[in-house]
Parts: sequence; C-alpha cells; structure tokens
Amino acid sequence: MSQIEFAILGAGAIGSILGAHLVRSGHSVVMLARGRRAEQLRSKGLTIKGLAEFSTAVQVITDPLQLTGAQVLIVAMKTPGTAAALAPLHNASIDTAFSIQNGLMKNDLLAAAFGADRVLGSLADTSGELLPSGEVLFTRNVNIQIGELGGGDSSRAQRIAAAIDASGVRSTAVPNILELEWSKFVAWAGLMALAVTTRANTWKYLDDPGSALVLVRLVREMGEVAKAAGIRILDRSMLPAATLLTVSEAEGVELVRKAGSSYRENSPEHRMSALQDLIAGRPLEVEETIGYAVHKARQLNLSLPLMEAFYHLVQGISRIETQQK
Repeated sequence: MSQIEFAILGAGAIGSILGAHLVRSGHSVVMLARGRRAEQLRSKGLTIKGLAEFSTAVQVITDPLQLTGAQVLIVAMKTPGTAAALAPLHNASIDTAFSIQNGLMKNDLLAAAFGADRVLGSLADTSGELLPSGEVLFTRNVNIQIGELGGGDSSRAQRIAAAIDASGVRSTAVPNILELEWSKFVAWAGLMALAVTTRANTWKYLDDPGSALVLVRLVREMGEVAKAAGIRILDRSMLPAATLLTVSEAEGVELVRKAGSSYRENSPEHRMSALQDLIAGRPLEVEETIGYAVHKARQLNLSLPLMEAFYHLVQGISRIETQQK
C-alpha cells in the first residue's frame, strides 16, 4: 500500500469521527480495524450523527502489515493491547505518530515503536459514542491539542492540527502539551472512577455534592503525583485542576458542580468512554490509567489511599461485568 496521509488505528467513536471528517475534507485516510467493525465500515462506511450529520466511504485494512507507511499515524484504540497492536507497524514508514488515548503510558509505547523523535503528545476534549448500528454519535467538539513532548512550537504539530481543525474537528497546536496531558489526567482519573461506580451521565455526578467532594479529593491526590514528578498543573482541562489543588474543599465542590451545570446545559448525554465500555461489556482501561497513577505514586514514595481504593474497586467491576457478558 502506498503511503497515505492519515492512518487511524482504532475505529471506535473518536477514531471514526476523525476519519470521517478528514475523508470528507479531501485527505487520504485508512482505518485500521478488525472484526465486525471492519465489516461495518466496508459495507456502510462512516456515518456520523449528533454535532455533524453525514456519511462517507473510507478505506479499511484488517491486516496492519498491509500498511507500509503514513504521514501521520493516529492511535485511537482503547489502551488495552496497544503494544501488541503497534508491533506489526514497526517496519512501516511512519513520519509522525500521536495518540489520543486516555492516560500517559501511550507516549512511551509510541516512542518504543517508532522512536521518540517521531512522537507528538496529544489530548482530546472531544467525545462520541459508537452505537450498535455502527453509526457514531458525535457529542462534544471542544479541542484536540497536539504538541512536541519536549515543549515549544513546531511546524509539524501546527500542520497536523490545522488539517484536523479545517476538517471540522476542533484542534490546535500547543507548546506545552506535557503539562496539558498531565492536567487532563489529574482530572480524568477521578472522573473515570466516578463514571464507572455511579454509572451516570457526566453532569449527574459532577452536580451531586457528595460525589463532587469525592472528585475534589481524588484530584488532589493526583495533584501530589504531578507535583512530585515536577509537572505543573494548569486549569486548561475538563475541570479547573490547578484551582482545585489550592482552594478549600467547599470551594472545590462548588467548582465541580459548576462544571456539572455546564455539562448539563451543553452536553447532557455525555458519558465517559469508560462507562460506555462498561455498559458494552468491554474490559476497562484500568491498568493504563488509574493503575498508572497508583504505580507512579509508589515509585515516587507517595500514598494515594482514595485513588488506590478506586483502582481495586474499578478492577473488580471490570472483571465482574466482562464475566457476565
């Protein structure tokens, strides 16, 4: 297969949203998918609903060895099994790779596969849900941020972000992606834990004073990990993470509830991807996300009693649910 512009590994919600928009705007795109999802894409193409309404055909490959090269590889699969999924691509000519997966382990896996100089950091405040029909519900389109892991501006990050943004999925190049990735992770880890345990739409547990208090305490534990790792936390994430680390608990609860009101007004149907996985009976991204935080804390001689409790609880929920399906 000749080199194409964008190869997208994973055809779930966000991968499909990106692929569909890039194809529609004239870019050459190939989706790396398998099983039933690959069959859906070949027979029906990509169909987007919600914030955008359109369908488009797309090139699909099920054997990663068929991909000889791509200007940009976007990893959008669930984190379990990422290393194994990347292994067949080691010999492909990949100019630049980045992952919009949750957590922070993703950058290390890409560097191991393609070399650190080819890897960009990225995080997505973009949401969707893959429906049983194969259609994708596009629910949130705030920003996909892309940047050099070593910091600073770069033409390649700007070029890629501009292409994605022009396609209709909002994206920007940023000079401090590592701080932003950590800032998102500090908030996301707690959000993931509450999504799985409450099984509620996002705004509901953000707005509830009890679960909001738990979330504030989880964010503060995660903030200690970032501080020990020498990472500055910013307010530019799903929650004002930096502020939550400094205000009183009562003030923090009000900030979380304010975020809940915003979700209720603007994205009332939003559900964390972890909750979508739980309902569908898919294994949860535990080790690569909450587990990463717990293990990182141990390396830094920190104790995260609340997050560690949720780590074991979410592990148990994942095992129970997947056994029952």
